[in-house]
Order: sequence, then C-alpha cells, then structure tokens
Amino acid sequence: MAITSLDPGPGAAALQAWGGQMAAFGSNETVVDKVLPDMLHLIDPHWHQFPPMNPLWHGLLGFVIGVLGFISVTGNGMVVYIFTTTKSLKTPSNILVVNLAFSDFLMMFMMAPPMVINCYNETWVFGPLACQLYACAGSLYGCVSIWTMTMIAFDRYNVIVKGIAAKPMTINGALLRVFFIWAFSLAWTVAPLFGWGRYVPEGNMTACGTDYFDQSLSNMTYILLYSIACYYAPLFLIIYSYFFIVQAVAAHEKAMREQAKKMNVASLRSSDAANTSAECKLAKVALMTISLWFMAWTPYLVINYAGIFKTMTISPLVTIWGSVFAKANAVYNPIVYGISHPKYRAALYARFPGLSCQSAPEDNGSVASAATATEEKPSA
Repeated sequence: MAITSLDPGPGAAALQAWGGQMAAFGSNETVVDKVLPDMLHLIDPHWHQFPPMNPLWHGLLGFVIGVLGFISVTGNGMVVYIFTTTKSLKTPSNILVVNLAFSDFLMMFMMAPPMVINCYNETWVFGPLACQLYACAGSLYGCVSIWTMTMIAFDRYNVIVKGIAAKPMTINGALLRVFFIWAFSLAWTVAPLFGWGRYVPEGNMTACGTDYFDQSLSNMTYILLYSIACYYAPLFLIIYSYFFIVQAVAAHEKAMREQAKKMNVASLRSSDAANTSAECKLAKVALMTISLWFMAWTPYLVINYAGIFKTMTISPLVTIWGSVFAKANAVYNPIVYGISHPKYRAALYARFPGLSCQSAPEDNGSVASAATATEEKPSA
C-alpha cells in the first residue's frame, strides 16, 4: 500500500512544517535568515544561534495582536469619545482618564497593524528607520500610560486622603500634568535616537525595542535609569498612593461604626453592608490596578535585565511575551479606568443602548473611577 499516494491533508502539512522547524536545530538555518539585508547591521550576534521560529507562532502572534488591536482601538476610542462629548464627564480628573485612553489608542492604532504584517512575513519588512520609530513610539506610549496611571492614583490620594484640606485639581492643573507626562516620556524615549541607548529588532524579528545585549556603558546606563524612571518610580508611587487611600477609607469606616455604637444605632448608613462596601470595593480596585500594571510591564523589564546582566538565555520565543503583555495593557485600561466609572457607563448605555446589560445603570460617580466616586464622600 503506497501511503505517499494519499492526500496528506492539512494535518500532515502542519506536521511537515513543524518537522522542518525541528530539523533546523541540526542545520545551519537561523532565525536571522529571513531578515532583510538593510536590517542585518541591527541584529545582535546572540540571535544567530537560534533556529527559525515555527510559522505557527508567527501566525498566532499576528492573530492575537490583531484581536488586541481591534479591542483596544474600539474600547479606547469609545472612552475618548464619551468622556469628551458628555458634559457631566468634562472634569479635571477625567482629563487624565482621557489622556490614558488616548495614549493606549495610539499605541495599538499605530503598532498593531505593522506587527501583524511583519508576523505574516515572519520578519521586519519596513526598514531600519521604521524600526527605530516603531520602538520609540511603543516606548513613548507605554511611558505615557504608566505615568498617567500614576497621576490618576495621585489624584485619588489627594481627594480621599487629604479630603477638604486638599487643593482641588483644576482644568489648567490637569492639562499641565498631561503636558509634563508627554514631555517627560518623550525625553526618555527619543534618547536612543540620539545615541544614548539603542533600538533594534527583537528576537522574534517582527517588532523592535531596546537593545538589551549591548554591554556598552551608554546602553546599560540608559536601560537602568529608564527602568527607574518609568517602572520602579511609578510603581512605588502607585503602591504608596493606594496604601494610604485604603488606610484612610478603613479608618473612616471604623470611625463611623464607633459613632453608630455611641448613638445606639445599627449603622449610620442605610444598611450594614454599606459600612464595609467602601473598603472592600476600593481594596479590590487598588489590588486589581497594581496587579494588572505589574503583569503588563514586568515581562519587558525581566527580558531587558536578563539581557544586560546575562542572567538567562533569551530565546526568540521569550521575546514574544513582552510584546503581548505590554500591549494587552492597552486593552484592559479602558475597563479599569473607563467602564468602572458609573457616569461613563450611564453615558455609554445612553449612546449605545445595545451595550447595556442592566435596566438602569447607576449614576453616582464623580472622578476618574468608581473607587474615587465611592470614596470622595468619606474624605470630607
């Protein structure tokens, strides 16, 4: 019986493709083979030791980035549209939310299509200059998003912890913060274009980022200082803000319970459940915000540090996860900072009734998120 005469079908074709990739481990083929000649000078010798990635990984990565891009552009676009066209949402605090959504919108609108095209071609096809600009843009929008989230945390800290003693943020104050965020982020991210640090293709050859294999003093100092400015510092400030926010709310709720006991009433609120709802809701929001932030940006930090400190072998497949996790951050930011806002939900359901999953959305929000809306009253 001649098996070779049968139609192998798609399953056999996939196995043959996989077999070809496995055979590459014993051949001279490398992940660099498909790199265009004008890009070769940017490729670190480290990548020449790895065989080509299975085409299935490129296809999967392109599909995931395409889906994330569509969701992010749609979600963030709706956040920007609703917040800028709804009168009740045009507050100083919400300018920061709009800035976050705008930054995430630009990240996926400008970066997802090129990456999908590169995944289809299994290498970077737009040339060295586009590689530099792509990496710079990704770094810029990521840094802007990080520091915008930090400013949102500061705003909540100012409203909830300081209470009536706090100086309220004005429209001009919010715009000044937005200008600072973009100027600060731009200063850090254009530095590699002028010689401090370097942007090169990543190991999967479909995206570009910082060069974490260059052991020069210039490159290492850039990565270390940049990580402090756009990772450690904002992470510390976010944790600091939410720690004192939760602490202040817990102290307020405790004082209200003690006052209720003195007045011989069960509660100063309409129900006992309301006594603990504020603490629980804010603690959950704080934990979710910090956890999602940490998950989004830690993979990139680990990859960069592993490269400059030689702590682990970085394969082309490993570099995929940094891109996916960081870009996924632009997808769930609209959910955390937009959809969780009661007034935003009310406006969203009013503009797009088909999205409503409830009869009457609550309309009791005030600034930046449901957490802030819930906690403005205790601070007074």
